[in-house]
Amino acid sequence: MLELKIDYTTPFEELNERIRNSTDSQIKINNCVGQRYIAAGLSGKKIDIEGIPGNALGAYMNDSVINVVGNVQDATGDTMNGGKIIVHGCAGDATGYAMRGGEIYIRGNTGYRAGIHMKAYKEQQPVIVIGGEAGSFLGEYQAGGKIIVLGLDLPKKLDGRDYAGHPYKRPDIGDFLGTGMHGGKIYIRLHGNEEPEVPEYIVKEKFHGSEIAEIKSYLEQFCSYFDDVDLKELVESDFVVLSPNPEKPYKQTYCAN
Repeated sequence: MLELKIDYTTPFEELNERIRNSTDSQIKINNCVGQRYIAAGLSGKKIDIEGIPGNALGAYMNDSVINVVGNVQDATGDTMNGGKIIVHGCAGDATGYAMRGGEIYIRGNTGYRAGIHMKAYKEQQPVIVIGGEAGSFLGEYQAGGKIIVLGLDLPKKLDGRDYAGHPYKRPDIGDFLGTGMHGGKIYIRLHGNEEPEVPEYIVKEKFHGSEIAEIKSYLEQFCSYFDDVDLKELVESDFVVLSPNPEKPYKQTYCAN
């Protein structure tokens, strides 16, 4: 195994060249501090990272596996083709941007526009599993794949108000959910009876977790990566499943004819 000890002075170009040129299939990076494009377009590697990798971690990645003990910045898994990215912290904006294959597992929260422009083709079925909260514009222009939001570790509501006394609002999903969605599915774990509001071009259905066979393996993997999460609790929860409405498809355009 190749072990790379770096710090904030290490240029990202130098780090990525050392990774690409290494003949080791396993690589460990210690003290990562914002270096960008790690494992971009990479195949056949297992990379463990301690610290905070910079933007576009795993961009265009193929069958490699990245395990991050820490947070990640924006555009993690940008246009990735395959492999897995496991994050034991939180993620920035645009997680899985234009993702077209592979899987991303995040124990904590993710920022705005997670899953924007996700797409799928035949056996290429991208998946993002978010353990905590997701920011606004989740699944924006989603064309394929699966996004699963579990809403773990959320504050409890009190008589219709949050802990600060404000009117309660679902804390795990931001605004503009599924804007422009025209493919794929979004699965949101429910915490009581509060269901997200969606536009008319999205169909909303409620299921018990045990009835959704297509996400069971991803929940099992999530719990295997993060052993503080109870699989039984997830499977026994209710989910709301969002998918495009074939009778009222999204038709908005950027300009008028």
